Amino acid sequence: MNDNTKYVGMDVSKEKIAVAVADGGNREPARYWGEIPYRIEYIRKLIERLGKVEQLQVCYEAGPTGYMFERQLASMGVACVVVAPSLIPKQPGNRVKTDRRDALRLAELLRAAELTPVWVPGEEDEALRDLVRAREDAKEDLLRAKHRIGKLLLRHGIHEPLGVRAWSAKYRVWLKGLKFDSSALQTTFDEYRLSIEEIEGRVERLESEIHTQAQKSKHAPVIQALQAFRGIQEIAAATMVAEVGSFLRFRKASQVMAYSGAVPSEHSSGAEVRRGKITKTGNNHVRRIAIECAWSYRHPATMSAAIKKRQEGLPASIQAIAWKAQVRLCKKYRHLIFDKGKSAQVAITAVARELLGFVWAAACEVEKQGLEQASAA
Repeated sequence: MNDNTKYVGMDVSKEKIAVAVADGGNREPARYWGEIPYRIEYIRKLIERLGKVEQLQVCYEAGPTGYMFERQLASMGVACVVVAPSLIPKQPGNRVKTDRRDALRLAELLRAAELTPVWVPGEEDEALRDLVRAREDAKEDLLRAKHRIGKLLLRHGIHEPLGVRAWSAKYRVWLKGLKFDSSALQTTFDEYRLSIEEIEGRVERLESEIHTQAQKSKHAPVIQALQAFRGIQEIAAATMVAEVGSFLRFRKASQVMAYSGAVPSEHSSGAEVRRGKITKTGNNHVRRIAIECAWSYRHPATMSAAIKKRQEGLPASIQAIAWKAQVRLCKKYRHLIFDKGKSAQVAITAVARELLGFVWAAACEVEKQGLEQASAA
């Protein structure tokens, strides 16, 4: 260990940064440096005052400020880790939390190597993640907008014609033809209906850009490869890739499963083994999309025309992994339902967890091929 190393803990918020420093080579308590505004010019001055950049180790908690702070420090040549907040060791008796205490604690834990870093996505990785999440937000807005207009009609005793399915083409034609005697009610209804059309346009534009990224971005080969799997189409594949980033950062499939929070919790002691519900301590976007895709494995394995079309041009090894996944997961679902008597939700969650393992295997193979081609060039 370099005795001159300075371990810097920073509590980063929207407007300010609390700074604490722990000196290497000893176990003296960290000292509080003070607060600075969260502005690049003040950050540069701080780094200059702390000392040589090669002697600095900086950390801060992942949070709403994102990864820009880490990139700013990296541009200055400063080593920085972004810490997983949920994995920071806690003191059970500590009931006081301040920015100062958080910075001091981070500095001391960084020196003791007791912090767990998170993966920092590149700018292109983060842009794709923001794009996919923007679509998710738009879909949620669309659902709320549809609920609003449905509840408005229900309050006034208006029901769609018999045999007309909600939000079908006929239902939309019927909606446009509705007229109200009250101008206030008519305006309310028209605004609700027009907001739905506006949000649907937003969803369409976002999905168009996702399609472009799935064809032309650096993630395109992996996104296309994942579509070889049953139930995983373009949006689902793009979501998985956007949230995970690089699959190669996981050494084994179980780590991807744990990252999604789809693994069972466990409280075992001695010879007694007790497992409970899934932990849900992970990326809920990956978990949600995997569970949605897993419902496709309720039926016996088959190669539909849609799957064959998505697999055109893909390596035979990727197609083999996808077929192996389909055979195994379809069988697993029936085994859990009919032999074990599990509920559909439990069975699908188990299938989704294992599906992520096959996805990891296929994605890693594609990423390795990309690295080999890049090194050969």
